[in-house]
Amino acid sequence: MKLIVGLGNPGKEYEKTRHNVGFEVVEELARQWGISLAKKKFETIFGEARVREERVLLALPQTYMNLSGQAVSALVGFFKVDLTDCVVIHDDLDLPVGRIKVVRGGGPAGHRGVASIQELLGTENFCRFRIGVGKPAQKEEVVDFVLKPFLKEEKKPLQEAVEKAKEGLEIWIEKGVEAAIAFCHKK
Repeated sequence: MKLIVGLGNPGKEYEKTRHNVGFEVVEELARQWGISLAKKKFETIFGEARVREERVLLALPQTYMNLSGQAVSALVGFFKVDLTDCVVIHDDLDLPVGRIKVVRGGGPAGHRGVASIQELLGTENFCRFRIGVGKPAQKEEVVDFVLKPFLKEEKKPLQEAVEKAKEGLEIWIEKGVEAAIAFCHKK
Protein backbone atom coordinates (compact mmCIF):
# COMPACT_ATOMS: atom_id res chain seq x y z
CA MET A 1 0.00 0.00 0.00
CA LYS A 2 1.14 3.53 -0.84
CA LEU A 3 0.20 6.36 1.53
CA ILE A 4 0.04 9.90 0.13
CA VAL A 5 -0.55 12.59 2.75
CA GLY A 6 -1.22 16.24 1.96
CA LEU A 7 -0.55 18.67 4.79
CA GLY A 8 -2.76 21.64 5.53
CA ASN A 9 -5.30 23.07 7.94
CA PRO A 10 -8.97 22.07 7.93
CA GLY A 11 -11.73 24.65 7.46
CA LYS A 12 -12.96 27.06 4.80
CA GLU A 13 -10.83 29.93 6.12
CA TYR A 14 -7.66 28.03 5.18
CA GLU A 15 -8.67 26.87 1.70
CA LYS A 16 -6.39 28.10 -1.08
CA THR A 17 -3.78 29.42 1.37
CA ARG A 18 -0.06 28.77 0.98
CA HIS A 19 -0.04 26.39 3.96
CA ASN A 20 -2.69 24.20 2.30
CA VAL A 21 -0.88 23.39 -0.93
CA GLY A 22 -0.47 19.78 0.27
CA PHE A 23 -4.25 19.48 0.63
CA GLU A 24 -4.67 20.95 -2.85
CA VAL A 25 -2.40 18.35 -4.49
CA VAL A 26 -4.18 15.46 -2.74
CA GLU A 27 -7.64 16.83 -3.60
CA GLU A 28 -6.61 17.14 -7.26
CA LEU A 29 -5.27 13.56 -7.24
CA ALA A 30 -8.53 12.35 -5.72
CA ARG A 31 -10.51 14.03 -8.52
CA GLN A 32 -8.19 12.68 -11.20
CA TRP A 33 -8.22 9.11 -9.85
CA GLY A 34 -11.90 9.10 -8.86
CA ILE A 35 -11.16 8.58 -5.16
CA SER A 36 -13.79 9.77 -2.72
CA LEU A 37 -12.22 11.46 0.30
CA ALA A 38 -15.13 10.54 2.54
CA LYS A 39 -13.75 8.18 5.18
CA LYS A 40 -13.03 9.67 8.60
CA LYS A 41 -10.79 8.00 11.15
CA PHE A 42 -7.65 8.95 13.09
CA GLU A 43 -8.48 12.66 12.78
CA THR A 44 -8.07 12.27 9.02
CA ILE A 45 -10.24 12.42 5.94
CA PHE A 46 -9.11 9.76 3.49
CA GLY A 47 -10.00 7.54 0.58
CA GLU A 48 -8.43 4.61 -1.20
CA ALA A 49 -8.36 2.97 -4.60
CA ARG A 50 -6.15 1.00 -6.96
CA VAL A 51 -3.82 3.16 -9.03
CA ARG A 52 -1.43 1.48 -11.48
CA GLU A 53 -2.18 -1.91 -9.84
CA GLU A 54 -1.14 -0.46 -6.46
CA ARG A 55 -3.42 0.11 -3.48
CA VAL A 56 -3.20 3.85 -2.72
CA LEU A 57 -4.50 5.73 0.31
CA LEU A 58 -4.91 9.52 -0.02
CA ALA A 59 -5.10 11.36 3.30
CA LEU A 60 -5.80 14.87 4.62
CA PRO A 61 -5.02 15.17 8.36
CA GLN A 62 -7.61 17.25 10.21
CA THR A 63 -5.39 17.88 13.25
CA TYR A 64 -4.16 21.26 12.01
CA MET A 65 -0.69 21.54 10.57
CA ASN A 66 1.43 21.51 13.72
CA LEU A 67 -0.10 18.23 14.96
CA SER A 68 0.02 16.36 11.62
CA GLY A 69 2.15 13.62 13.15
CA GLN A 70 -0.79 12.37 15.23
CA ALA A 71 -2.81 11.53 12.12
CA VAL A 72 0.09 10.27 10.01
CA SER A 73 1.49 7.96 12.71
CA ALA A 74 -2.01 6.53 13.32
CA LEU A 75 -2.48 5.83 9.59
CA VAL A 76 0.97 4.28 9.21
CA GLY A 77 0.36 2.05 12.23
CA PHE A 78 -3.18 0.98 11.40
CA PHE A 79 -2.56 0.27 7.71
CA LYS A 80 0.95 -1.10 8.40
CA VAL A 81 2.50 1.17 5.76
CA ASP A 82 6.22 0.73 5.17
CA LEU A 83 7.76 4.21 5.37
CA THR A 84 9.38 3.72 1.95
CA ASP A 85 5.76 3.67 0.68
CA CYS A 86 4.79 6.92 2.40
CA VAL A 87 4.97 10.40 0.89
CA VAL A 88 4.09 13.72 2.52
CA ILE A 89 3.28 16.80 0.41
CA HIS A 90 3.76 20.19 2.03
CA ASP A 91 4.46 23.88 1.47
CA ASP A 92 8.03 25.14 1.55
CA LEU A 93 9.06 28.73 2.23
CA ASP A 94 12.60 28.15 1.01
CA LEU A 95 11.50 27.46 -2.57
CA PRO A 96 10.09 30.00 -5.02
CA VAL A 97 6.40 29.68 -5.90
CA GLY A 98 5.88 26.76 -8.24
CA ARG A 99 9.17 24.95 -7.66
CA ILE A 100 9.06 21.33 -6.47
CA LYS A 101 11.74 19.49 -4.61
CA VAL A 102 11.39 15.79 -3.83
CA VAL A 103 13.47 14.56 -0.92
CA ARG A 104 13.94 11.36 0.98
CA GLY A 105 14.64 12.00 4.64
CA GLY A 106 16.23 15.19 5.92
CA GLY A 107 15.23 17.58 8.65
CA PRO A 108 12.02 19.60 8.75
CA ALA A 109 13.73 22.93 7.93
CA GLY A 110 11.41 24.76 10.33
CA HIS A 111 8.20 23.14 9.02
CA ARG A 112 6.24 22.23 12.14
CA GLY A 113 3.94 19.77 10.38
CA VAL A 114 6.93 17.79 9.11
CA ALA A 115 8.61 18.05 12.53
CA SER A 116 5.49 16.60 14.18
CA ILE A 117 5.44 13.67 11.74
CA GLN A 118 9.14 12.96 12.18
CA GLU A 119 8.84 13.12 15.97
CA LEU A 120 5.89 10.72 16.18
CA LEU A 121 7.20 8.30 13.56
CA GLY A 122 10.64 8.44 15.18
CA THR A 123 12.35 8.83 11.81
CA GLU A 124 12.97 11.12 8.85
CA ASN A 125 12.92 8.12 6.49
CA PHE A 126 9.99 8.96 4.24
CA CYS A 127 9.59 10.81 0.96
CA ARG A 128 8.46 14.44 0.82
CA PHE A 129 7.23 16.56 -2.05
CA ARG A 130 8.12 20.12 -1.07
CA ILE A 131 6.06 22.69 -3.00
CA GLY A 132 7.50 26.20 -3.11
CA VAL A 133 5.23 28.96 -1.82
CA GLY A 134 7.78 31.80 -1.67
CA LYS A 135 8.70 33.65 1.49
CA PRO A 136 7.75 36.93 3.13
CA ALA A 137 10.04 39.94 3.20
CA GLN A 138 10.43 39.74 7.00
CA LYS A 139 10.94 36.53 8.99
CA GLU A 140 8.43 37.78 11.58
CA GLU A 141 5.68 37.68 8.95
CA VAL A 142 5.90 33.90 8.30
CA VAL A 143 2.72 32.86 10.17
CA ASP A 144 0.56 35.48 8.48
CA PHE A 145 2.21 34.81 5.11
CA VAL A 146 1.48 31.06 4.99
CA LEU A 147 -2.14 31.62 6.02
CA LYS A 148 -2.83 34.00 3.13
CA PRO A 149 -3.90 33.05 -0.39
CA PHE A 150 -1.54 33.24 -3.34
CA LEU A 151 -1.30 36.48 -5.29
CA LYS A 152 -2.92 36.61 -8.73
CA GLU A 153 0.46 36.43 -10.51
CA GLU A 154 1.43 33.35 -8.45
CA LYS A 155 -1.59 31.25 -9.39
CA LYS A 156 -0.26 30.06 -12.77
CA PRO A 157 3.11 28.80 -11.45
CA LEU A 158 1.30 27.23 -8.50
CA GLN A 159 -1.13 25.37 -10.77
CA GLU A 160 1.79 24.17 -12.90
CA ALA A 161 3.47 22.88 -9.73
CA VAL A 162 0.31 21.06 -8.64
CA GLU A 163 0.10 19.37 -12.06
CA LYS A 164 3.79 18.44 -12.00
CA ALA A 165 3.44 17.09 -8.44
CA LYS A 166 0.49 14.93 -9.53
CA GLU A 167 2.56 13.52 -12.38
CA GLY A 168 5.54 13.06 -10.08
CA LEU A 169 3.40 11.13 -7.61
CA GLU A 170 2.19 8.79 -10.35
CA ILE A 171 5.85 8.19 -11.26
CA TRP A 172 6.65 7.62 -7.57
CA ILE A 173 3.91 4.96 -7.36
CA GLU A 174 5.02 3.19 -10.52
CA LYS A 175 8.81 3.63 -10.58
CA GLY A 176 9.92 4.81 -7.15
CA VAL A 177 11.42 7.87 -5.52
CA GLU A 178 14.52 8.21 -7.72
CA ALA A 179 12.38 8.41 -10.87
CA ALA A 180 10.10 10.96 -9.17
CA ILE A 181 13.12 13.05 -8.17
CA ALA A 182 14.48 12.98 -11.74
CA PHE A 183 11.12 14.03 -13.16
CA CYS A 184 10.27 16.76 -10.64
CA HIS A 185 13.73 18.34 -10.60
CA LYS A 186 14.06 18.79 -14.35
CA LYS A 187 13.14 22.22 -15.60
